[in-house]
Amino acid sequence: MVYIQSFKELIVWQRSIELVKEIYRITNEFPREEMYGLVSQMRRSSISIPSNIAEGYKRKSLGDYVRFLNIADGSAAELETQIIISRDIYKEIDFSKTSLLLEEVQKMLVVLIKKLNTK
Repeated sequence: MVYIQSFKELIVWQRSIELVKEIYRITNEFPREEMYGLVSQMRRSSISIPSNIAEGYKRKSLGDYVRFLNIADGSAAELETQIIISRDIYKEIDFSKTSLLLEEVQKMLVVLIKKLNTK
């Protein structure tokens, strides 16, 4: 069995960091008046995903780790909702890469949570 030494080795963490960067890139295309609305919310939600993966990994118990992964998954659902709203409002912005990254991260979180829950 291979053990990872750091949360930074987790593919789900790496992909969620890519998602944060994509959210920052795409929200730069939003109108200026959205800075304290959707832009702020989307950035906060996206940052919460890798942050909770990292914090949970550093916790001393499996239960805590799973709890933080569930929080990350909740933040991903929150971001998904914000992307759906944004896509409806800002039809000129291409959200396809963002949506694919988010879907990938959500699937990985579900698999990881299920796997850890069986231990």
